[in-house]
Amino acid sequence: MTENGSGIVYGRNAVAEAMESGITIDKLLIQKNIEGSGKRIFAMAKKKGIPVQGVEKSVLDKVCGSGGHQGVAVCTTDFAYVSVADILRVAEARQEKPFVLMLDGIEDPRNLGAILRSAEGAGVHGVVIPKRRAASVTDVAIKASAGAALHIAVARVSNTVNEMGFLKERGLWIYGLDMEGTDYGEAAYEGSIALVVGAEGRGLSRLVKENCDFLLSIPMRGKVRSLNASNAAAVAMFEIGRRVFEPAGGCKTRRR
Repeated sequence: MTENGSGIVYGRNAVAEAMESGITIDKLLIQKNIEGSGKRIFAMAKKKGIPVQGVEKSVLDKVCGSGGHQGVAVCTTDFAYVSVADILRVAEARQEKPFVLMLDGIEDPRNLGAILRSAEGAGVHGVVIPKRRAASVTDVAIKASAGAALHIAVARVSNTVNEMGFLKERGLWIYGLDMEGTDYGEAAYEGSIALVVGAEGRGLSRLVKENCDFLLSIPMRGKVRSLNASNAAAVAMFEIGRRVFEPAGGCKTRRR
């Protein structure tokens, strides 16, 4: 995505999801003589009244900045961020206790995309990301999410710690993933929950860590001491989602 109101989403899965998501699409760029599922995307665009332009592969390579477009790309409006309060309204509309994911400085847009894909699949109501020193929801992130980024609420905030306080005031417990935490499998996950995942390599920042109610760790039984941030987030989100949406008891975690 660009900062001036337009962006490119590319790759067959991501383009199909973009067309189904309801975001504004200006046109579909499709490689001439495309085969396979590319024909289905062409048919979808025609059905939805989206203008279609047939182009050479070299044009798509230039527009997308890579050859990974699989012959299709759409020109869209900028990604529509929401507020943290909007995320809570998503939970309210679903008549569920809020389950929020907060990211503390994920810098790789591919990692962000992978996390958004897992978050959408785990039932997370929305994701909170920082405005500074962190990846935003770009075309690369959307493609890495296989289009899931277009189906989940994302808030982009100036101060993560302030938003943690906002969520606490509304009854959410804040769980942070950290190597010093207790086993994530032993937590009770009672009530409304926000899970905080730190940056690649350095983990949670000091202030974010200090403002968590609980710290959780994922036990590692091999020689490698930690998981990639997107993998760790997925493991924790699906466990929390299982507990939140299908309560099964568990041992309580002591408050820090």
